[in-house]
Formats: sequence, structure tokens, C-alpha cells
Amino acid sequence: MNAAQLAFFRARLEQMEKEILSNADETTEHLRETVIVPDPADRATIEEEHALELRTRDRERKLLKKVQQVLARIDSGEYGYCEETGEPIGLPRLIARPTATLSLEAQQRRELRQKMFGG
Repeated sequence: MNAAQLAFFRARLEQMEKEILSNADETTEHLRETVIVPDPADRATIEEEHALELRTRDRERKLLKKVQQVLARIDSGEYGYCEETGEPIGLPRLIARPTATLSLEAQQRRELRQKMFGG
């Protein structure tokens, strides 16, 4: 992978990181807003919205960790290579999923093993 491609992926990953952190700040502010609603149905709706927002942020927290790990792989020169086989990960796969650490073939094998053996 050449320097321009690495710079492209670094910028994309840094933008993802910034967006995730911004969303987390918005969630914190949103959850701090305490609205007292006397109607139990309205209160349940608000609580369900908060629970959904927290689940979304939890997924984003996991993605943030992965983004930071991938940025470290760029720094170490390991980005773009499959963790299992050492083969290059195709650019189309990295464009679709910049946090990919496995080649398409290795990912398919892993998913097939999980399907067959449940783990």
C-alpha cells in the first residue's frame, strides 16, 4: 500500500474516531437532561429511547477501540495485511470496512467455522 492510500485510510479512521467521540458527548448531555413526565407510558418511552441510545453507544465504544487499534496498525506498518495469513487485504474491502483486519477469504473461513462449530 502506498503512502497516499495510507494517508487516505488514516484520515478516514480519524474522522470515524472524531464522530464516535462527538456522539458520545451528545449522549452524555442528552442523558443528563432529566425530564419529569407524569404519564407512565411517556416515561417508559423515554426510558426505552435512553436504553436504545446506550446500546448504540456501547457498539460505538467497541468500534472506537477497534479504530484506535487500526490506527496503531497503520503506525506500525501492519495495516492492510491479514492478521491470519499475512496476505494483503484488498482495497475494496478496506474501503468498505476500514477496520478490517482479515482478508475476505480469512473472514469467510472464520465465519464458516463459527457457523459449523458455534465458536
